[in-house]
Amino acid sequence: MKKLLYLLCGLLLFTIACNKDDDDIIPEDNSVTGYKIVDTGVNEFYNNTSVISEPSSSQAFYGQDATYSSNQPNYTNNGNGTINDNITGLIWEQDMGDKITFDEAFIKAGNSTLGGYTDWRVPTIKELYSLILFTGKVQGENSIEMFINTNYFNQLIGDVSIGEREIDAQTWSSTEYVGLTMNADETVFGVNFVDGRIKGYPKFKPASGVTNKMYFRMVRGNTEYGENNYVDNGDGTISDLATGLMWQKADDEISKDWEDALEYSENLELASFNDWRLPNAKELQSIVDYSRSPQTTNSPAISPMFETTEINDPEGNPGHYPFFWTGTTHLDGINPYTGAVYIAFGEGLGQMNGNLLDVHGAGCQRSDPKSGDINDYPQYIGPQGDVRYVYNFVRAVRTISDI
Repeated sequence: MKKLLYLLCGLLLFTIACNKDDDDIIPEDNSVTGYKIVDTGVNEFYNNTSVISEPSSSQAFYGQDATYSSNQPNYTNNGNGTINDNITGLIWEQDMGDKITFDEAFIKAGNSTLGGYTDWRVPTIKELYSLILFTGKVQGENSIEMFINTNYFNQLIGDVSIGEREIDAQTWSSTEYVGLTMNADETVFGVNFVDGRIKGYPKFKPASGVTNKMYFRMVRGNTEYGENNYVDNGDGTISDLATGLMWQKADDEISKDWEDALEYSENLELASFNDWRLPNAKELQSIVDYSRSPQTTNSPAISPMFETTEINDPEGNPGHYPFFWTGTTHLDGINPYTGAVYIAFGEGLGQMNGNLLDVHGAGCQRSDPKSGDINDYPQYIGPQGDVRYVYNFVRAVRTISDI
C-alpha cells in the first residue's frame, strides 16, 4: 500500500511538472509581490551615428531599447501637488521647492502633510531613477529636453546668473555611497534629470567643508520598490522574482562595443532559452546593490549570487570591475546619437590632476561612445576626467513574467 502511495504521488508530481511552461516557472514559495520597471520611453532607433528605421532581427543594431517595450510611463496629476505613477504605485511630490541639505531633506519629509498625507520619505536611488526618461537630450552643459516628464513634474535647471551650469540641478536620493569619492568625500547618489545620469555627489563642498544643498523630490507608497528577490536557477541564470526578469549569472569575460553587445545578447542561448536581450538602462540599474562596493566589500555593486569578471584599471591595478552596456542610447553632445548608457558596477573612475579616483561611485550611470578603435581607449573626458572604455561588458536579460 505504501509503495502504491509513493508511486501515485510521484506520478502526480511528474504530471504537474510536465504541464508547466518551463519558460516561466516561478517557485511557489516565492510570491511575486515586487515592482514594475517603467519603460525608458525610447521609441526611436539608432546606429552608431544617427537615427535609423527599425531594424529587422537579421540586421545590425536589432535588440536595442526601442525594440522592446513594456510598462510605458503613465501618470496622474492629483491636483493637490502630488503625482501618481500608475506603473510603480509610487506617489511623488510635483514641485521640489528650493535646494536644501541632505539632513534638511529628512526633516522636510517627516514634517510634510502634502496632499493630506504624513508618510512622505526621501526616495532611494532606485525609486528616484524610476522617473527617468531617455527621450531627454543634453549638449554638454546645456539643457535641451529634460529626462523627466515635465507635463507632470516641475524640473528646474541650474541658475547661470550665479555661475551655475544649466545641468547643475541634480536631484538627490536617500542612498549614501558606502564608499568615498575623490578619496575622502562622503557621497550621496542622485539623478540628474537635466543630463540623464546617476552620479555620487559630495555631501560637503570639498574646499570649504560647507554642507552642499541640492533638490529633493519626496515620495510615498510602495515601500517594496527596489527590493530584489533573487533565485539562483542552477543553470547559469538568476531570476529576480521582484521584477519578473531573468539574468545571465556570469558575463562572458569579453568586452565589446555597443553593436557587438546587442548582437551577442540577441544570439545568446543559455539554459535552453533563446530570447535573451541587452537590458535597457532602468532594467540594468535594478540589479545594482548599493550596499556593496570595491572599497567596502571588495566586490562589485551587485549581489554575490552574480559572477562578475575582475579587470585592471587603466593604470594596470587589479581589483576593479567593468562597466556594463545597456541598449539605451544617451542623447548628449553635438552628435547626440553616438553614445549609449552603461552602469558602473565597479568604481566610477575618473582622472583628476593626474590621479585616478573613484569620482562618482560604484552604481553610477554614465555613457560611452558606441564605437571606436580599441587601441585608443581608455580615454578621460569632462571635469572629473571620466574614464571611457568603449569596450564594455554584457549581462543579458529576458522577461519571465509580467509583474
